[in-house]
Amino acid sequence: MCGIAGFLNYDYRHDYFRQVNRIQIHRGPDHQGSWFSGPVALFHQRLSIIDLSEKANQPFEKEGLVIIYNGEIYNYPELRKELKENRRINFITHSDTEVILELYRIHGVNCLHLLRGMYAFAIVDIQKKSLFLARDPFGIKPLFYTSQGKKFAFASELKTLIFSPDFNKKINTYALAGSMNYLWVPGNDCIFSGCNKLPAGSFLNADYNGNIEIQQYYQPDTRTADFDEEELIDLLDHQISDSVNKHMVSDVPVSAFLSGGLDSSLISVLARKIGALTTYTIKFADKDKKAEQMPDDSLFARKVAKKFDLDHHEIEISPEITRELPHLIYHLDEPLGDPAAINTYLICKAAKENGSKVLLSGMGADELFFGYRRQKALLWALKYRNIPKSIKQIVSSGLQYIPVRIGNRGVKPVRWAKRFLSFVDLPESDAYMRSYSYYDEDALNNLFVKDMSNEINRLYNDHRQVFHSLSDKSVINQMCYTDMHMFMQGLNLTYTDRASMAASVEVRVPFIDTHVAKLAMSIPGELKFRKQESKYILKKVAERYLPHDVVYRPKASFGAPIRSWISGDLREMVDDLLSEGNVNKRGIFNPIFVKDLINSDRNGSKDQAYQIYHLLTIELWYQQFVDK
Repeated sequence: MCGIAGFLNYDYRHDYFRQVNRIQIHRGPDHQGSWFSGPVALFHQRLSIIDLSEKANQPFEKEGLVIIYNGEIYNYPELRKELKENRRINFITHSDTEVILELYRIHGVNCLHLLRGMYAFAIVDIQKKSLFLARDPFGIKPLFYTSQGKKFAFASELKTLIFSPDFNKKINTYALAGSMNYLWVPGNDCIFSGCNKLPAGSFLNADYNGNIEIQQYYQPDTRTADFDEEELIDLLDHQISDSVNKHMVSDVPVSAFLSGGLDSSLISVLARKIGALTTYTIKFADKDKKAEQMPDDSLFARKVAKKFDLDHHEIEISPEITRELPHLIYHLDEPLGDPAAINTYLICKAAKENGSKVLLSGMGADELFFGYRRQKALLWALKYRNIPKSIKQIVSSGLQYIPVRIGNRGVKPVRWAKRFLSFVDLPESDAYMRSYSYYDEDALNNLFVKDMSNEINRLYNDHRQVFHSLSDKSVINQMCYTDMHMFMQGLNLTYTDRASMAASVEVRVPFIDTHVAKLAMSIPGELKFRKQESKYILKKVAERYLPHDVVYRPKASFGAPIRSWISGDLREMVDDLLSEGNVNKRGIFNPIFVKDLINSDRNGSKDQAYQIYHLLTIELWYQQFVDK
């Protein structure tokens, strides 16, 4: 795991270019390197994981090609062996970096079909005067770029580009509307106009005149498998075990997140079969758990750790949230309002202090195998529509008077019921979008001072396009496909990369693997959700390894006690930064709407904690990235 940045046709005498490696140094504290030739400048920040020697430092130049690379190729030992034995390649390192370079030399763009891993890399062909960029199939590793005339620049982090000479910090209003709707910026847009994310599973060619061409090389295979249940269980067991085995390749120890839930427990137990494993669980203060009605993950994690002889560590998180929040927002780059980023950062920071540099995560299983409550809720909504209208009106009118919080204790069933009723009568795609967004269409428009109807219409249309991409499949697999392309890429992988790299830690995600994903997307919906059991087929695999009560424990989110923070530690910050005067001065949001939103949360009539938290993050983001 590292950081990369490159520039084409800039004035490299500018003071900025002496600072590039410092901007992203948290991504690679072990070594910082640079390479200049003609109109090209490359920069690299290294977190040493494979081949720890100086020979593997980057930028890495060999026989007319230069590479900078962020990520890990898990099948590089096999690829290296084949290149050495069949192609007679003379390797000068034991790194996966050199393997990519040699594969590109032989196969060109087709080398991407041979790589199994997470990556974002750039290769300069000195003789051809060309630049080649590529990003892994699922966008696990970030890659931002900007192009203006003959100038072209790219980097692992947006901040590296916006601090560069001549960057125009104009806000992309579609990205801003999307961020407010979802808590994160959707698609390949960036919060600043003129800057984009290289799409997942795509590559980019640029010549020295700044002309660029982007093509997609990967699309998930969604053909339905023709296997019976037992055959699928065996095949899925093999693919997940193989992926975990490959994700263990490293020249430093590999550790793991362990929540005590199905996904992280299965990954940890499979990794333990390969060797000793250190695991980490987070826990929250009792007052925060009470306000949030959060389950105690540590009890289940402790049980798994004891049974499988894991070197287990529990980390109680009671952060100085007012101090951590601005720091984390700087590292997140774009407005992102999910407090799970704080969890990730703090657990990675603690793991790093304990000597761990690489962590495995169970991320991706919920998206691929139908594990989210909202997915099940849409199925319930389709059935709820058949209930007589008079009965639904009684339920709806009665529920509106029940508070979502009484004193300091949240009433989770009421919170869920009100969210359910907010989307139950919408068309399938819009209902699913509403199930994990934070405003309805009218409220989102009323939030802004400026008319944002065009941007909001585009948000809905973009979501419909993704959702209906698998219109010939079951609604279950439509939701899985949508989550894989929207939620997993836009939120989960984004905050995981930024927050973990802020602590200089690499996070690996064995479920988000091309082999596992291909099989997962081929599984019929009725084997992902059966007998009211989410992730049915994955649980059948897990039964082979884990105690029954771990496999079938209630779903617990990887969240933070945001409601407790908003009403407690962050209350003063809310009153200050989101005061009517400050909101009016910023000129983006409707101050009356924001005031009503805060009041309805405080009187317990509505659950608005995430909206308030995100408004805080937006204001703090503006202070750091726009005002300065």
